[in-house]
Amino acid sequence: MRKLTQGNEAVFRGAIAAGASYYAGYPISPSTEILNVASGWAAEHPEFRFLQAEDEIASANAIIGASLAGAKSFTATSGPGFSLMQEAVGYAQKVGVPCVFVDVQRVGPATGMPTMPGQGDIMQVRYGSTGDYTPIAFYPNGVEEAFRVTVQAFNAAEESLSPVVVLSDTFVAHLNEVVDLDEVAASVDVAERGLVPLGKHEPGKPRFFAGVVMYEQGPNAGEPATADADEYLRQYYDAKHRHTEVAQRYALYEHGWNVDAKVLIVCYGIVSRVASPLSTDYALFRPIRIHPMLAEELRAIADRYEQIVCIEANDGQYADMVELTLRREVKRIPLLGGRISLEAVRDGLDRVLGGGSSEPPIPPAPAEPVERSPLGIG
Repeated sequence: MRKLTQGNEAVFRGAIAAGASYYAGYPISPSTEILNVASGWAAEHPEFRFLQAEDEIASANAIIGASLAGAKSFTATSGPGFSLMQEAVGYAQKVGVPCVFVDVQRVGPATGMPTMPGQGDIMQVRYGSTGDYTPIAFYPNGVEEAFRVTVQAFNAAEESLSPVVVLSDTFVAHLNEVVDLDEVAASVDVAERGLVPLGKHEPGKPRFFAGVVMYEQGPNAGEPATADADEYLRQYYDAKHRHTEVAQRYALYEHGWNVDAKVLIVCYGIVSRVASPLSTDYALFRPIRIHPMLAEELRAIADRYEQIVCIEANDGQYADMVELTLRREVKRIPLLGGRISLEAVRDGLDRVLGGGSSEPPIPPAPAEPVERSPLGIG
């Protein structure tokens, strides 16, 4: 049935469609609606387990434990909470735990601007925890796509045996669109749980869940391998190749607008929706899979464009990745402080395509009290 649906609700319904049966979380704007919907769903569906934990650290560890016990599990937070979850994310990457983390971004760092949209966690997803690992992350730009991408995130988590991140932002999370998610649910593929639950592990096939490197098989299985570089290499590249192979199945992106234009705009999430009135004058590359970087897909189309401009609500985090991938200049338009507006996009394009700085003009501090600006404009 078609009905008005919020982005955060679509994420939760996507999780249910993917077979999720456990949610743990802690309230933090702008993700709290996911927790609210989860609690209501649990009250009506006893088979769905819900925990409002004491904080984000406990939430992250709870979904790891639930996953190892056999449940498809997930949590939702925003930037400050995701920062607290990073140790657990690294542990889940090390041990190989399929689960989903939803990060509804707002302006940071620290508490930042809790009600204003941002995209400042792009690099945190990639490098937030300690050491080397190969994360998979997606970023939808609308309600129906949020549903589909959440299902795909759960699938990728099962296939890669790793935590997968669904990125969102204040505007996508609170966007309301008329959609028929029941019809969409009938058309999506769902990966089954392949990891054997802890209580049903197969005799003779031990599993180890230490944060330190251990021998996982062979005559030394179960012993620490904290000084054995060869064992580290075996485990690291096994995980990296598995994650990369899975990510290739989800090479999700959009190349559109006026593909014959001279300038290619690279943007993602809500910024692509805000900039869409410029579609007659510019080409668009919109990555939906944010990590691993869509390097081959972007290189295949970039050469036809005279200039490339990356527009994002941070100070060039994805632009750095694009520039490194293409090895050519990428102009940047940072939409900072929650100012994600068509006016800011147009001003930025006029400025950087005219040879100006990526930094917008900074007005002097007011001498008198000023009224608050409308959301997304001030």
